[in-house]
Amino acid sequence: MSDQFKKEAAERAADDVSSGMRLGIGTGSTAEFFVHALANRVKDGLDVIGVPTSERTRELASELGIRLTTLDELPKLDLTVDGADELDPSLALIKGGGGALLREKIVACASERMIVIADGSKEVATLGRFPLPIEVNPFGLEATRLAILDLLSELSLPQKLVLRGGAEAPFVTDGGHYILDAHLEAIADVKTLGSRLVAIPGVVEHGLFIEIATKAYVAGADGVKTVLPI
Repeated sequence: MSDQFKKEAAERAADDVSSGMRLGIGTGSTAEFFVHALANRVKDGLDVIGVPTSERTRELASELGIRLTTLDELPKLDLTVDGADELDPSLALIKGGGGALLREKIVACASERMIVIADGSKEVATLGRFPLPIEVNPFGLEATRLAILDLLSELSLPQKLVLRGGAEAPFVTDGGHYILDAHLEAIADVKTLGSRLVAIPGVVEHGLFIEIATKAYVAGADGVKTVLPI
């Protein structure tokens, strides 16, 4: 049923797209439903151009006939549509479960608006149940890891960091970085954590998207609801 809810949210977002738009196209299972919904509208004559946030999205969108470009060629976008691993009532997000958080944030911040698409299981009162992805440079990994642990301790957050993929075969992002997943349970102050993380040398970006999303479509058994930041 979760896939059906994702599909319904994605199709609602696709209805918000109009000809002439410059679109950021997200990454992940929910975003893939949006790519299919968008492709159907393109077949019916919708004229848009998209900037994908990952190589996986680029391949799928290209296969389905969506016209694509890069952010270098089109640095200002009208709208980004993407999924989220968690969203709270203010539309702060945790993203990066699919490993594309850096490109997703760059594209979202280049857009005038960002619509989040999700099923109801992604709504939480407080972010943190889903592990927070922290994208890091492979160089000096242990020094960066220890600095993050020190920060988590200072902020009274659980000090559990897991290298995605493990030491033997770490997950590598499209940008050539690693991801440390922080299991934090509940993040009381997302703004402080976000600003302090990016100040650590070696941290490339984190999966907290704060004051970026402008609307969310969240689908569940009662249909698709619109969520605006409080």
